[in-house]
Amino acid sequence: MALHEVSDPDERDESTDVFANVLSREVLPKYRMPEDHSPPEVVYAALHNELLLDGNAAQNLATFCTTWSDDEVHRLMNECLDKNMIDKDEYPQTAEIEQRCVHILADLWNAPSAGAQDSRSIGCSTTGSSEAAMLGGLALKWRWRKARQAAGLSTGKPNIVAGPVQICWEKFARYFDVELRQVPLEPGATGLRAHQLADHVDENTIGVVAILGVTFTCDFEPVAEIAAELDRIQAEKGWDIPVHVDAASGGFVAPFLQPDLVWDFRLERVSSINASGHKYGMAPLGVGWVLWRDSSLLPEELVFRVDYLGGDLPTFALNFSRPGGEIIAQYYLFLRLGRGGYRRVYEACADSARFLAAQIDAMGPFELLYDGQGALPAVSYTLKDPATAGFSLYDLSGQLRMRGWQVPAYPLPADRQDTVIQRILIRHGIGTDEVALLAADIRRSLHRLTGGTPADSRRKGFHH
Repeated sequence: MALHEVSDPDERDESTDVFANVLSREVLPKYRMPEDHSPPEVVYAALHNELLLDGNAAQNLATFCTTWSDDEVHRLMNECLDKNMIDKDEYPQTAEIEQRCVHILADLWNAPSAGAQDSRSIGCSTTGSSEAAMLGGLALKWRWRKARQAAGLSTGKPNIVAGPVQICWEKFARYFDVELRQVPLEPGATGLRAHQLADHVDENTIGVVAILGVTFTCDFEPVAEIAAELDRIQAEKGWDIPVHVDAASGGFVAPFLQPDLVWDFRLERVSSINASGHKYGMAPLGVGWVLWRDSSLLPEELVFRVDYLGGDLPTFALNFSRPGGEIIAQYYLFLRLGRGGYRRVYEACADSARFLAAQIDAMGPFELLYDGQGALPAVSYTLKDPATAGFSLYDLSGQLRMRGWQVPAYPLPADRQDTVIQRILIRHGIGTDEVALLAADIRRSLHRLTGGTPADSRRKGFHH
């Protein structure tokens, strides 16, 4: 008998059909590794089918993160699976490309010496904007502490001031023993306002975090006004309080949609900026960026040198080993799109957001908080009269999920926690046609929730 022949028909089926394999006829192990191996195509098929239970990423309108990439990005990511970003001696070209990205972002964000070979801009890639934000916060704390020590003052009670922030800043404050002073939202406001600062900053404030793309409402906080107010406070009190801009989303939007908006290193008080490459930077998940105006603002104490990877390598990230593919993909996108390409992509996204805002506004029960103009390509809204609407936004989220849409409902931060809102993000890969389908599904959901009959069910021949 030839080696490839089998005498048992059942064995023959098992060898030619992944769903006839032993592994496919059992519940997959969940608490203990199997005793023996299985064919790779069988394991792949089993996991592939389990993952179908996840949501469709293209319909996830809750996430800021990239859900669509060019085929070339997939190819580059494949080619970089074995590249460890931390090992700059072994992968010098990947390290070089990381530095090119830093210089490009320094130029995009108007760092003083950007665009020249002798640029003093400094920064690094991270696993995301959360790690980048923490590095920015650590630099603020270290500089504040050093200045206090030089003046012979106490360093025991550092605080950082911000409006409604993403949870990474709460983590920073807890992990690194800094008091987070979150400024409550004023009525009608969508973020921190400059005049609120005077009641919250003091001599122990290591910095103020300004958000370019508030997680809750998608609006931009007025960074220039915040910096001007801190100028006034310094003139009055003598407190030199820097600004860190959390541009997790807006850092890749404002330069293209609002190029005249002054929020970045054009403001002398802005010492550092973080952004997510895997959000509106359009790179795959796993890359963020943090930059300082110049090298003097990154304390040397935060830079470590590693000599056991084959060279004397500086590192100042919180993570150590991590893949290099996302950085290569980021550089690919910079080359592939250029400034004009990024602008056209986000003009299209902004057009889709404004189209959706108009559709939602015309439906009746909603009040727009942000209509997609002036900040991120997104929409946020609440109910005009929750008491008489006959449904909640949580109910609407549940209805939309039946069609696969993930549209979050949540309360605003203090002092507006009695207001529940919904937020819809328009990213690269979400076009106007998809937005129109979403709007139609919102209308059908409203019919169901308010006791009406969806138009589809009135078609001739339709039966429950």
